[in-house]
Amino acid sequence: MDSNGGKQSNMSAQPLENLELQALQQRNHLHQRATELKDKINETREKLDPRRNAREHFSGLAVGAGVIGLIAGYAIGGLFTDD
Repeated sequence: MDSNGGKQSNMSAQPLENLELQALQQRNHLHQRATELKDKINETREKLDPRRNAREHFSGLAVGAGVIGLIAGYAIGGLFTDD
């Protein structure tokens, strides 16, 4: 039989205040992590925004489109000329 006389022993019992404090700390930690993840998602969305990237790299895009247009025009014009 049990030496406690049938009573359940709770060897790892913590006072209620300690458990509430631990829960509060865990909630704060989770809130911080969620805020960090939201910030990272917003930063990534800003980096991958097509309009923003087009504005920042407009000159390169314009030169690339001009070169492609020049090559396409030369190739199409070559189809209609006899050499």
